[in-house]
Amino acid sequence: MKVKDFFKKFGIGAVIGAAMIIPGVSGGTIAVLCNIYDKLINAISDLRKDFKNSFFFLLPIALGAICALAAIFYPLKLLFEVAPFPTVMLFFGLMLGGVPKLFKDGLKNGFKKINIISVLIPLAAVVGICFIPALGEADLSETMPVWGYFVLILVGAVASCALVVPGVSGSMLLMIFGYYTPILNTVTALTTNFGHSVLVLALVAAGILIGFFSIAKLMKLFMKRFPRGTFWAIFGFVIGSLPAILLTYDGNFPDFTLSSLNAVHISVGVILAVAGAIASFALTAVLEAKMKKHMEKSVQIMENPAQPSEKINEN
Repeated sequence: MKVKDFFKKFGIGAVIGAAMIIPGVSGGTIAVLCNIYDKLINAISDLRKDFKNSFFFLLPIALGAICALAAIFYPLKLLFEVAPFPTVMLFFGLMLGGVPKLFKDGLKNGFKKINIISVLIPLAAVVGICFIPALGEADLSETMPVWGYFVLILVGAVASCALVVPGVSGSMLLMIFGYYTPILNTVTALTTNFGHSVLVLALVAAGILIGFFSIAKLMKLFMKRFPRGTFWAIFGFVIGSLPAILLTYDGNFPDFTLSSLNAVHISVGVILAVAGAIASFALTAVLEAKMKKHMEKSVQIMENPAQPSEKINEN
């Protein structure tokens, strides 16, 4: 692999890694916008069948993601401790700003009346989860029930959605389930309660690996056999996540409930939501324009193979 290609994939991996930990942003969407999603899914699915090529394709992406996760972790945790509502609203806006692009891409694949069900079922599922009794911040302490350790594997599988499923934020789903902040706290607790913290994080990591490979295979199958229905189901998940994150806010942040917020927190939250939506919308528009330009140049090269590359790359 060329050094230039390695660092290019490393940079893409860093952006994907940042998206994985930031609620409201989908690593899968970043992969789509960077034009590596299909290759990424194929590399994951074919890791056993074509280990060498798949491994060296995934390695720089994985290293970039790990570095980004390490760099963003503590600043993000501090934001949730000091100003959770404005932070959540910023992520709400980031997700909202990506909805038009997701809808536009869905229309490219077509829409039939049956796809209304594809949208409504996942939407209702995500919102319905919010009304499960006692769904709040999860208990990951040493006194947690035995079944809670098995649930952590499922939680990890949910987290893997951040990379595998375009438009779906795994960290946002963790926040809805009440596991996002406790997992961040468990990482911090490595210095004070190493054994239990390692056990919790290892189970989550095992779930991520299981979900990562199994969901990738399912996505490859669904996108091949039911591309339109799968895309609209993803759209339903994203739309459902928007009200869900607000419905579960009090459970995730019992010390900063919605009823206890003052005018300053609410005002800053609304401003950040608007700013996040504008930033997300602008970013997807810029990346889409660059991708379109790249595709047009590729077509020109195919149609005019003898044409000097300098001519094609002008402007």
